[in-house]
Amino acid sequence: MAEQEDGQSPRKGTVEKRQALLRGARTVFGRDGYTRAGIDEIAAEAGVSTRTLYNHFGGKKNLFREVLLDSAASVTAAHAALIERHLSKVTDIEHDIAALAREWMGRRSEHAPHMLLVRQIISEGPHLPADLIEEWQRIGPRAVTEAVRVRFVELGVQGVLAVDEDNSAEAARYFTLLTAGSVTVDTFFGVVPMAREEVEARVESGVRVFLRLYAKEG
Repeated sequence: MAEQEDGQSPRKGTVEKRQALLRGARTVFGRDGYTRAGIDEIAAEAGVSTRTLYNHFGGKKNLFREVLLDSAASVTAAHAALIERHLSKVTDIEHDIAALAREWMGRRSEHAPHMLLVRQIISEGPHLPADLIEEWQRIGPRAVTEAVRVRFVELGVQGVLAVDEDNSAEAARYFTLLTAGSVTVDTFFGVVPMAREEVEARVESGVRVFLRLYAKEG
């Protein structure tokens, strides 16, 4: 296989340039929005030429789609790992579900670039393709809620939660709203800072309310 001048294989160099473009575009789209983001700025942020950008993605529209869906899939995978770790073997439902909620919110800064993209979706939604919004919801928010729902059904079978197939979607939705929703809304998706103590207080309050609704009695 032919080697590039820097010693990298052509395939490795191509993959790295693609990843650099995704990172650069995530930064620029998150900062400037879809409409205002420029191809030149994205290429400069990624450290590649505009020709390379067009060769990989064909233009800004396809690049935004790839950036949003790639970012959503990454965040979903991270949340799914948290859900698996905290809810796969529950010994104390209050402790374990609170630990999940605290870590979920405690690590939200890791997903700050994605939240910037989400804010752009909210502000520029009418200008974005409807199928893109639907696909983002499918592999992003709805996939995370589904991962919670599946675990809640299992905990219902185990007799830990008063959850079954009929009310599991509702339970998963309420869990995310009660533990993460108020922080997300009141910080405007991370724009306005919130003290760690306040975040933890809201999470713990949300967990208590959730368990009043869905904890198995006796």
